[in-house]
Amino acid sequence: MGRELEDTFLEALEQNQQKLLRICSVYAYDVEDTKDLFQEVLIHIWQSMPNFKSKSLLSTWIFRIALNVCLRFRSRDSKKQKRFLHMDGMAIANLTSEKEYDGQHEQLVQLRNCIKELNEADKAVITLYLEELPYKEISGILGLTENTVAVKVKRIKKKLLNCINQAP
Repeated sequence: MGRELEDTFLEALEQNQQKLLRICSVYAYDVEDTKDLFQEVLIHIWQSMPNFKSKSLLSTWIFRIALNVCLRFRSRDSKKQKRFLHMDGMAIANLTSEKEYDGQHEQLVQLRNCIKELNEADKAVITLYLEELPYKEISGILGLTENTVAVKVKRIKKKLLNCINQAP
């Protein structure tokens, strides 16, 4: 790969690393899965860099790759998740004790848990929304109209508020 592509990759990574990590964390089961998933996302982005055609923003293209990798990860591991579903309460308890949550407010932990309960489509929409991407960019990433994104965000916010209010 040429130096120009490498520079573009490194610049995109620097600008979007934290967002990509947060997206991965929504689809991962724990901190280690998040790290593995993030590495897998980076590999896919790196391998795909020569195919970027500038038809969209680089960040839009990167987030589309990240979501596709995350969705494949969840699909591949869905059997594993079903087997260990009865341990879900324990997994949530472990998540709240991880270093990444030190100093975080309890509502943030509840929000994260509620997001994990959403279906994959809603999870993708709200994850990108929480990363403060504009509706236009979200629609480009997910292949939805801006109006559909706006309606989905409104409905998902309501679901999440209900979920948080029902939490013990």
